[in-house]
Amino acid sequence: MSDETTALVLALATEIAELRAALAEAQELLIETAVDAGEMHARLEEVQKELAVARADRDAWMIRARR
Repeated sequence: MSDETTALVLALATEIAELRAALAEAQELLIETAVDAGEMHARLEEVQKELAVARADRDAWMIRARR
């Protein structure tokens, strides 16, 4: 291999290694985002249930107040 070819191969290998590192970091961030989204979804469901109970309590109170 000529010096130019060797330099090109080394440059490509370096770029591939950098791209793989960037991909690994992006995948890690995506996993963290997915975990966060799952936790937020679960919390949202809890809040919706709490809201339904609060609305039912409010409606019951309003019915009693009208009597």
